[in-house]
Amino acid sequence: MDAPLDGIKNSTKNSTENGARLISRKTALLAALAAGVAVPAALMSAPALARTTATPVLTPACDDGDDPTPAQTEGPYFKPNSPERTSLVSPGTPGTRLTVTGYVFGLSCLPVGRVLLDFWQADVNGAYDNTGFGFRGHQYTTAQGAFTLTTIVPGLYPGRTRHLHVKVQAPGRPILTTQLYFPNEPRNNTDTIFDPRLLMTVRDAGRAKEAAFDFVLNVPQGPGPTTTPSTSGSPTPTTAPGGTWAAGTTYAAGAHVTYDGRGYTCLQGHQAQQGWEPPAVPALWRAE
Repeated sequence: MDAPLDGIKNSTKNSTENGARLISRKTALLAALAAGVAVPAALMSAPALARTTATPVLTPACDDGDDPTPAQTEGPYFKPNSPERTSLVSPGTPGTRLTVTGYVFGLSCLPVGRVLLDFWQADVNGAYDNTGFGFRGHQYTTAQGAFTLTTIVPGLYPGRTRHLHVKVQAPGRPILTTQLYFPNEPRNNTDTIFDPRLLMTVRDAGRAKEAAFDFVLNVPQGPGPTTTPSTSGSPTPTTAPGGTWAAGTTYAAGAHVTYDGRGYTCLQGHQAQQGWEPPAVPALWRAE
């Protein structure tokens, strides 16, 4: 798959400043993250820079144009309580294999860790599994804000172009519900929901396909990397005021807790952590 230097983004905007191609802070961050090296301190405080596919070099500040990823309709087929997994296929699953990779950034082009992504899509015949959890699954970004999804290219059904559904939520922040699209699809021109800002970068990889997309969430960020609660080690349970919910506890779907005098039902199995209190994460908890 192309390295993150190839300008993966949630839109097709490639900026040019005074006729010269410049490099964005996000692009340099992607390169550092992909290489597994420390991110230069200058990237954590400098303004965002225009994006290009050139070798990362710090340049004078300019606007990267990184608006938050656009929201789209949930549609009629979302189901809560999807299993936590990064692969939606098994060896015998029909369809063209598709691997989607990317990062989740905040408003200052810094990666956000422990972001919840819940994917769902149609099968190769264009049908959704509404009785089980076929082609449904949720996962969390790494500490570096990265995610990987293994699935198939979804089939077509009347009225829509090819697309993937996803809900994205940073700890303690609102849910972004949106859809991802494939370039050069004939139905992109007739689908009234289609938004070109949500096009993935897609390439052939033998008989499979590889796609990439970066989400930009409405998460304010100051200088320095965004910090999120850690799940490593053995967290110390912390009881919420006036409730039974406790950080460090592993909850199964259907579990009941109280928090600040109100009851909640767990929608997806997970380990509780600070910043993911029930009122803050409707993707994980439903108020009773």
